[in-house]
Amino acid sequence: MTGDFLWLSFGLALLMLGGESVVRGATSLARTLGVSPLVIGLTIVAFGTSAPEIAVNLIAAFEGKGEISFGNIIGSNMANIGLIVGCCALVRPIVIHDVVVARELPMMLLATIAAVAMAFDDFLELGPDRYARSDGVILLLLFGVFLFYTVGDFVRQRGDENNHRNEEMGLAVEGSMARHLAVTGVGFVALVWGADVTVEAAVNVAGALGVSDAIIGLTILAVGTSLPELVASMVATMRGHTELAIGNVVGSNIFNLLLVMGLTSVVSPVPVPSGGHLDLIVVSVLSVLLFLVSNTADRKIIRGEALLLLVGYFTYMSWRTLYST
Repeated sequence: MTGDFLWLSFGLALLMLGGESVVRGATSLARTLGVSPLVIGLTIVAFGTSAPEIAVNLIAAFEGKGEISFGNIIGSNMANIGLIVGCCALVRPIVIHDVVVARELPMMLLATIAAVAMAFDDFLELGPDRYARSDGVILLLLFGVFLFYTVGDFVRQRGDENNHRNEEMGLAVEGSMARHLAVTGVGFVALVWGADVTVEAAVNVAGALGVSDAIIGLTILAVGTSLPELVASMVATMRGHTELAIGNVVGSNIFNLLLVMGLTSVVSPVPVPSGGHLDLIVVSVLSVLLFLVSNTADRKIIRGEALLLLVGYFTYMSWRTLYST
């Protein structure tokens, strides 16, 4: 048990260092390319911080542990909205760009609706409730659409207008492109390694404490693999890059539902476990709530709304844990 706690501390330290490195490298890269931090958050940072989910779920799929995959993906999305956005907005109100409300959040809602609809096969008399390989192909196609328009923004924003705006804002770019890529890459390695160490240690601690295996995917693994998003978003928020933080969360949720669930279910069908439909309803409610608090007149997520997200998340997770044990 003592050794597991030491590994847990080591993993958390790696996550902190990795989060700082990713945010520093990604924002510098964005300035060098003349691209807004929001686009970087929706793509590079979101993909990098979703790497633990991809690794965990592909391993689980190859080993035939589909219920762990389901809990990890849905639980991670709950944590991204309730825990990460809530914590970040408590530190500093999150300013929401118009494009996030008009396009990125609706895309996240579309991905969530698709995931919920695919989980009710039995109700539609299509067989047992699961994400089949055909569902995975559809999710991957939707992910391709998301990448298409996001990369399109990436290309369009490399114009002189953005470079001029960066200069006006005093955002000086120091260092070469190679250096920024190296810093970002080192950060990603630290995040993935830290998440792997942290999750393994947390599972061992949970087992020693007698926590039910049924909720490991939804709780321990979900929060563990969301730690990169939490650290990267918190560091971005503390450094004043709240647009990168919200881009990371929204992008990660889209990546989780479309890319991670798509790849996992193509490898091996993912069954919907007992209580899974309720989990899907809750993640849908959290997604709608995030859209509503983002779509206010001043386009900010304030501390009161952050508390609402945090209380809602912890209340459900506490009830779910007690109900499942």
